Amino acid sequence: AGPVSARPPGRGSGAASPRAVPGRLLSGVTADLPRCPGRGQATRRWQEPLLPGFGLPPPQMRGRVSALPRYSLYARTRLGYLFYQRQVKKARERYPHGHSVPQPYCFPGVKILPIPVLSNNYSYLVIDTGSSQAAVIDPSDPLAVQAAIEDEGVMLEAIFCTHKHWDHSGGNEALCQKHNSCRVYGSALDAIPQLTNPLADREKVTVGCLTFEALATPGHTVGHMVYVLDGGPFGSPPCLFSGDLLFLAGCGRPFEGSPETMLASLDLAMGLGEDTLLWPGHEYALECLTFASLLELDNSALEQKLQWAVQQRQEKKSTCPSTLGEEQTYNPFLRTHRPELQDALGLWQGEGEDLDAFRARVLKEVRRRKDLYQAT
Repeated sequence: AGPVSARPPGRGSGAASPRAVPGRLLSGVTADLPRCPGRGQATRRWQEPLLPGFGLPPPQMRGRVSALPRYSLYARTRLGYLFYQRQVKKARERYPHGHSVPQPYCFPGVKILPIPVLSNNYSYLVIDTGSSQAAVIDPSDPLAVQAAIEDEGVMLEAIFCTHKHWDHSGGNEALCQKHNSCRVYGSALDAIPQLTNPLADREKVTVGCLTFEALATPGHTVGHMVYVLDGGPFGSPPCLFSGDLLFLAGCGRPFEGSPETMLASLDLAMGLGEDTLLWPGHEYALECLTFASLLELDNSALEQKLQWAVQQRQEKKSTCPSTLGEEQTYNPFLRTHRPELQDALGLWQGEGEDLDAFRARVLKEVRRRKDLYQAT
């Protein structure tokens, strides 16, 4: 793989039917999922090289950079990269062993290891236990990911990036330098660092005996992708690594898409089946569930999940995975079709209004209220 561009992010560098499985709350799901024995705290033995920055804002913008939207600063200027570096440094100091206790999951032939990074991100190391070949999804902090690779004794063959944002792609450069045969996969529509293998929608990639399918899910960014691990060969449910499309009880902000675009991406993900395990890009469960409880006051599934999440976080335990089936019972971003949520928002479908257009209007209102909730 070639060096990271010295310019602000631009273009990338490289040329199932639903299953009727009742949704179950995670407190029940986790009892059925085969947890691996916990690994010890990984010692971060390897020091990654400093990543190069990229161009400063043009001269005419210097001195009034504060006028740029915060998102543009983060995603398109050197200041965003420097902010990411500061995030990494502060998180390593505050959470020397990660913000959550790692809870590996094992199925015959595959191991999924969540790696808590930064202050609330997750990277995921997915291992073919037969060949010891592995892939990592969204390596935010290369030091933490490398420590997990060494602790597990595996060979890193692939990096799957859901999108370009530094808190999901910032480790690509350093890991590629350490693992010469590693390939970086993602959408060519996003400026993903070190991208070697641009993927098309529905394209599949194999790593050992693991098969990942890339699904284009624009909205958060124009090139956002999610990755679905086929669980069939291992007797497990499908596993959705959702990046910033979908969180437990939440979803990402549509920075580069419309409510209609985000709704279509969420509907695509929900078509994977209710038993699909959701592995999100962030630990946002408490915030999202608390917000959702303000919208639907009489949702018993939501109340039960919130109580469970409070207990998990008090013990510094991760709240992932959930399932897509249970997400439909409490995630307001997935309940735009539910009359109880529409009534709570004071929204009703207009005469002659297309259903999806109305659902996009509901989604937009939920997003607006969530943004206001975060700001208070």
